[in-house]
Amino acid sequence: MNSSDAESLPAPLNGDGTPPVLPVSPSRIQDLIDMIKESAEKLATDQPSRGDLKLLSRALRELRYAFKVFQPYRTRRKVSIFGSARTKPDELAYQQAVAFGRIMAAHDWLIVTGAASGIMEAGHLGAGRDNSMGLNIMLPFEQSSNSIIAGDAKLVHMKYFFTRKLMFVKECDAVCNLPGGFGTMDEAFEVLTLVQTGKRDLVPMVFLDAPGGSFWLEWKEFIERQLLGHKLISPEDFALFRITDSVDEAVQEILKFYRIYHSMRYVRNKLSVRLQAAPNAEQLEHIQTHFTDILASGQFTVRDFLPDERDDEFVLHLPRLVFQFNRRNLGRLRELMNYLNEHVRLEPAAVPPQLNTEN
Repeated sequence: MNSSDAESLPAPLNGDGTPPVLPVSPSRIQDLIDMIKESAEKLATDQPSRGDLKLLSRALRELRYAFKVFQPYRTRRKVSIFGSARTKPDELAYQQAVAFGRIMAAHDWLIVTGAASGIMEAGHLGAGRDNSMGLNIMLPFEQSSNSIIAGDAKLVHMKYFFTRKLMFVKECDAVCNLPGGFGTMDEAFEVLTLVQTGKRDLVPMVFLDAPGGSFWLEWKEFIERQLLGHKLISPEDFALFRITDSVDEAVQEILKFYRIYHSMRYVRNKLSVRLQAAPNAEQLEHIQTHFTDILASGQFTVRDFLPDERDDEFVLHLPRLVFQFNRRNLGRLRELMNYLNEHVRLEPAAVPPQLNTEN
């Protein structure tokens, strides 16, 4: 579900200062357009109810427009901020969100929120209008957009929570959760579930509390006591997120994740992890020894791009760590990324170890 493999590569701006829409060759998408048309035509013979058709039609239109809005900004990293709409400006959690949004924007990240009040407003307030994007949900209450993002071309209004959550998760490169109610819990668990099951590529997740707060620590205690205690999750699943009450630590957790790791793509039975620099021979040997439990078969190999990755033109120059991942131990996969980010030197080696171009 990762939006693009080019997020770290800035694109030249249009004359009006807006990012360009990257062209897509019609021949590359025509088969998918045809499939959508075929599905639509089959609806006529399926005899669905009008209510079902209204839901399908609205969801398709919402997603089409949201994709259009986000398309020009896929060359920039984005962090989705979740938190309560009821948090007041004088509360510490609100001030944390302001500081987090400001620092992430200073690192050229876009801040994506639900565009309403509270924590969502705070994230946009810190980032500023130019660095803010919004996915507003239409409700009979709490539905108005905050003043920072209202009327902006980067704001999308959506009727359905499921299409909104899809956009939050699909388009983000990191997630920051601040204290909130049912909606925040829903969004946090949604991302955790998708990452834990491999339905979404790895992204850093931080749970940011107010200074000295215990909101997320008590949440974690419940997770440890009930979910882990009853063996409903695995110990390594805790590697998928970090809890902190420090804005600086939250920012560093996100930025550090992309120090060496760039992106990932499944190519048939192999996982290709794109890196800013390749591990040396000693580090590769450490990986072979300490991460064999996540292999379905074979071993880890450092190489250039796989033949099926030729269409990812923005990342062809990056070295890869390629292996047959068992697609189960996502927590351990995150621990592997942590090892790479911690130990690999950013300067690429002249000749990466075991570099090859075989399938």
